[in-house]
Amino acid sequence: MSTTKVVYWGTGRRKTSVARVRVVPGNGTVTINGRPGDNYLNYNPAYLAAVKAPLQTLGLGAEYDILVNVRGGGLTGQADAIKQGAARALCELSPDNRKPLKTEGHLSRDPRAKERRKYGLKKARKAPQFSKR
Repeated sequence: MSTTKVVYWGTGRRKTSVARVRVVPGNGTVTINGRPGDNYLNYNPAYLAAVKAPLQTLGLGAEYDILVNVRGGGLTGQADAIKQGAARALCELSPDNRKPLKTEGHLSRDPRAKERRKYGLKKARKAPQFSKR
């Protein structure tokens, strides 16, 4: 007889970061790329709060562990990608979780990303200095 472990998956994206998030029953620990969450996020309380926000919204902070593989981008993008992935995983847990997560904005992807550089310009919008003569 095989023992099946309950695992809920979710994928989150932000800027160039992609996070694959697993939510499993546990005691509320966050593990990111094999490291403790607070260590990976440089003990930044804003990043930790963003990662745990979906669980806090549902009042499940100490009931589930978050296991994450994340690639690309910086810590801000990665933290927001983890937040979205965790929210999607919690929607798999129960369809009733979707409404409170949606109202808090945890399920929507932030579309802002770096704007591409255009030819004839120095950066995306910065033009070279204009010379009249």
